[in-house]
Amino acid sequence: MPEGEPAVPRSVPIALGPHSTPLLERAITAGGGTVTELGAARALVWDGDPAGFPQRLPDGIEWVQLFSAGVEEWFDTDVFRNHPGVVFTSAAGAFARSVAEHALMMLLSGVRYLPEHVLARSWRQREFFPHIGTLRGATVAVVGAGGIGRELIALLHPFGARVIAVNRSGTPVSLPGVVETVPAHRLPEVWPRTDHVVVAAPATPETRHLVGKAELAHLKPTSWVVNVARGSLIDTDALVQALRDGVIGGAALDVTDPEPLPDGHPLWDLPNAVVTPHDSNPPHLRNAAFADRVRENVARFVSGRDPLARIDVVAGY
Repeated sequence: MPEGEPAVPRSVPIALGPHSTPLLERAITAGGGTVTELGAARALVWDGDPAGFPQRLPDGIEWVQLFSAGVEEWFDTDVFRNHPGVVFTSAAGAFARSVAEHALMMLLSGVRYLPEHVLARSWRQREFFPHIGTLRGATVAVVGAGGIGRELIALLHPFGARVIAVNRSGTPVSLPGVVETVPAHRLPEVWPRTDHVVVAAPATPETRHLVGKAELAHLKPTSWVVNVARGSLIDTDALVQALRDGVIGGAALDVTDPEPLPDGHPLWDLPNAVVTPHDSNPPHLRNAAFADRVRENVARFVSGRDPLARIDVVAGY
């Protein structure tokens, strides 16, 4: 190499499993890596679930990129315990735009009384008028102000909503429309002060049934609860009872507990419940977004920068 010319970074060997796809191969190459066998690799991009993941990775593996944004099922395995020296990253934030758009759609459908309109088979204008609301001037609690939550906050701002952002640390969320940031341990203060709730927090033992009977009782009879996180964050039995009794206005769920939601479950028949089958992030959008995340994190790995969405084994996400 002529003197004075900058060194060209060498391509980094990266394995792809449990199977290879042209989309991810191109993403790895675009980030500065070379697709190789696991035994010769320094990193692994894993686009499958925990089943089939190697019990023991080769000693040369320094970093693993996982496909899922939520990693609670990985904590039920020995993967992290078996590889204490390996950096694991999730896809948290990679799918935020698609999921946030879905959350906004679900919230608007409830506020504008769309479920009842869809079910109607006659002109019931005067009956519907009192129930139709607006996001303008309404307070929306976004519980879990991470990637999805921040994207949703940006979408809510043009509608004139006031947002209470809830995150683990209470670190201020500096986005237009956010009137307050509340740490998770102060969440009980939020329920009586909000008009609607969107749940976008990670699923951990601490967040199981984050929204239960007591929390629902503090909301307004016109409040809508939207869940685009994991079904376990809401107590399903308590929610069904609250919907039946008119404790809240309604619920819109892209995730349920149990999931899939079985035929004949009360949530399918309640007029103030909207259920979508965990399709806020459909495959054709999800695969492209994951490829973008792989390219970015490979580029960061090649250049020695911190990766996006490093998994905190202690925190559980």
